[in-house]
Amino acid sequence: MEFVHKSVLLNETIESLNIKPDGVYIDGTAGGAGHSKEIAKRLKSGRLIALDRDPDAVKTATERLSGLPATVVHSNYSAMDEIMSELSINAVDGVLLDLGVSSWQLDNGERGFSYHKDAPLDMRMSKAGTTAADLVNTLSVQELTDILRDYGEEKFAYKIANNIVRARENAPIETTLQLAEIISNSVPAKAKRDGHPARKTFQALRIAVNSEFSDEEKGIRAAFELLKPGGRLSVITFHSLEDRLVKHLFASFCEGCTCPPDLPVCVCGKKPRAKLVFRKPVCPSQDELNDNPRSRSAKLRSIEKIF
Repeated sequence: MEFVHKSVLLNETIESLNIKPDGVYIDGTAGGAGHSKEIAKRLKSGRLIALDRDPDAVKTATERLSGLPATVVHSNYSAMDEIMSELSINAVDGVLLDLGVSSWQLDNGERGFSYHKDAPLDMRMSKAGTTAADLVNTLSVQELTDILRDYGEEKFAYKIANNIVRARENAPIETTLQLAEIISNSVPAKAKRDGHPARKTFQALRIAVNSEFSDEEKGIRAAFELLKPGGRLSVITFHSLEDRLVKHLFASFCEGCTCPPDLPVCVCGKKPRAKLVFRKPVCPSQDELNDNPRSRSAKLRSIEKIF
């Protein structure tokens, strides 16, 4: 199956990075190399380092970036500081992170991300480690409830978790449609009018399987520290929990004096280390929404490092 993925907010993202022809850039989530290729095409004496944890994406990006000033590395973006050290790169001019699951991963049924196609219950972006099937067949009701509530904001988390545990007593839950049916039978009919009842549970399990939130925080902090003064970090998110974390981290980088307001002068000496490129997140245009409905929840945030 060909690796097909439409790059979301492509023009807006490239503009946000303010690319210099001699700059060094990181695309921490190369995927189908859509963003990566547009970055690399704008470089002359500069260099792009494209990372991805998915071996299929690495293969595709290597092919599509051939002949361009780009190096593709099989790695989780949360380890970008280690990768840059190995490549003897101390600082960069820009970093891009396009978070979440790719269209190709969703559409490739055998990867187990989709509740529309029957496949092994996998969901591993890296194709290594613990699968979603491992979680649903081993975790307790409380552990599953916590995952569904915290990562999926699922109102019916306990009932779904309880029914998962009851169902696996008869036979292991091994496929996506097995799980989707259990979820569908666990929520009231009126809840199904707001979209597929399995959406939030599948999102939650995917986040847990891939340690997405811990990787996100670690990766964003590493990216910011790698930036040169004037360098930019741009992050695309696809759901509220991701965006909330990015917003919080960006705010911490942009925060200045933390002295109590009643002090006449600043004594903490804290100065903002970054400034926002956009006051509000950038969302897809109507034209993009018409062309790619999956972009509807995308948000782009970008900051520029001061020091």
